[in-house]
Amino acid sequence: MAPATSENVKLDRLDRQLLHALQYDGRASFRVLADLLGGSEQTIARRYRRLREAGIVRVVVLSAPAGGQYWIVRMQVVPGGANKLAQALARRSDVGWVSIFSGGSEVTCVCRPRTVGQRDALLLDRLPETELVTSLVSHATLTQFAGGRADREWQGFDDPLTADQYAALDRARQLPSVAAGADVEPPGPPDAKLMAALGADGRAGYAALADAIGSTAGRVRRRVEALLSTGAAYVDVDLAIEALGFTTFASIWMTVAPAHLDEVGRRVAELPETAYVAAVSGPTNVMASVITRDTNGLYRYVTEQLGALPGVERAEVAPVFRRVKQAGSVVTGTRLPLPGE
Repeated sequence: MAPATSENVKLDRLDRQLLHALQYDGRASFRVLADLLGGSEQTIARRYRRLREAGIVRVVVLSAPAGGQYWIVRMQVVPGGANKLAQALARRSDVGWVSIFSGGSEVTCVCRPRTVGQRDALLLDRLPETELVTSLVSHATLTQFAGGRADREWQGFDDPLTADQYAALDRARQLPSVAAGADVEPPGPPDAKLMAALGADGRAGYAALADAIGSTAGRVRRRVEALLSTGAAYVDVDLAIEALGFTTFASIWMTVAPAHLDEVGRRVAELPETAYVAAVSGPTNVMASVITRDTNGLYRYVTEQLGALPGVERAEVAPVFRRVKQAGSVVTGTRLPLPGE
């Protein structure tokens, strides 16, 4: 029998609801997910493993950048240099969302440097000096309205959860130390071995993590709770959008009148097609990542949704030519391969 892939796995309502729940809480236990969605704990675990092995979903835990500051970098590249640059960026643990635009003339990525020195070395030295890059613009994220570490993730695919189900996830996902109101252990710098294990599998259990780094389950649990509850690390979920019936991924760079900036950001975040939106520094002041079923859906999003918002003075639409890496997962074709594949 051929192995499951994102092309030959047919998703049903339970699969899609499971993905919605993971988008909201990637480390929710199979017991919690089974209570939420119906069915047995074994059924939910089996569904998740099938989706992960098919390259449809990857849950990762990532280190937060220094001061919570993300940088979106747009680079114009020499002819034929886009893939080489994108692959090099994708290998960095402090870089995500690496994409090739404009038929191969532009590479964009999100940098999450863990120290100021790392930020300066990447943005001021390494990238500007790379012979493949002809020009570069760095945008600091000022505030996020959706996606990444914001409260709202992309929910534009079928079979969303109900408000009651989301409320149940909220109640279940409170970390014990936070729920009890106890003091949280200061996280300190994230442990490299622990973060590597969580980056490979963000749903790994505490016993498995302890084995991977040579510690105890209790000590690892306290460490992970401290990292997540204090914001030193966060859970992200990568999805293969094609398996959900979506083919078009685009970035939209908007110029918005300052008086309307907050309103536009919040209203764009509410649109189901929006995967990410942030106010940013630079020549444009709002950036949104959008997922639609096809280019007609993207056209309607721009003309009917963005066009109706007050204060939007200009919008540059940049369809993604090739996705090379998502938040923490390298993309191969239309699937998210497991580490080591």
